[in-house]
Amino acid sequence: MLRRAVIQSKACRLWRLTATRGAATGSGTPGSKPASAAAVDSLLLRSLKEHYLEVSRLNPPPKVNPPSPFTIIKGALDSNGPVLKRTYGKEEISIFVMRLANIIRGEGDDPEEDGINQLFLHVDVSKPGQEVSLQFLCGLYPDALGIHSVSMRPKVDSSVDAGAPSIYSGPVFEDLDEKMRDALHSFIEERGVNESLFPFLQAWLYVKDHRNLLRWFKSAGSFIKEK
Repeated sequence: MLRRAVIQSKACRLWRLTATRGAATGSGTPGSKPASAAAVDSLLLRSLKEHYLEVSRLNPPPKVNPPSPFTIIKGALDSNGPVLKRTYGKEEISIFVMRLANIIRGEGDDPEEDGINQLFLHVDVSKPGQEVSLQFLCGLYPDALGIHSVSMRPKVDSSVDAGAPSIYSGPVFEDLDEKMRDALHSFIEERGVNESLFPFLQAWLYVKDHRNLLRWFKSAGSFIKEK
């Protein structure tokens, strides 16, 4: 049911309204809209309202809690920042997430299925007193997690210039030998970064997409109605 709802939500985002061009423009007073433009605005507003109501009626996914000891970061739904955090000894681990389909277009037979079941994680591991953090870019699936890259990057609140040419972020992950790659997988798995995160993050992204879509329909309608 969740998968169907996400597909419906994504389909709504892709709808397009095409107005026939070439209608008479009229010669109204300066600053006023011709009758044809007003008719197009009315059609668009009606369509926006219909889609807003359609999306608002979609059933939300069942509530899913993140696996312990991860906690949800307050305000994450309304920002582009991290979603989950936890501590591991003196380390602080933050997790950002987005759909992998938003970065790499699926090449499978079912792009919708690919987009729903593939997530992209940015895992940040930091330590107090350190100006850099260890960052993992990963693909997360219902039954697996794969590392795409590992790098050392300045913390967000660090004084180190992230764009400084002297900063070497790290080797290409695939160029590392298998033993090293396995050790890095074990490193993040030991910290709870694994496929157990998928159910919560998938549901969380659905809620975020749903809220953003409703907000977009409402904002677009307000813009069109503004005199």
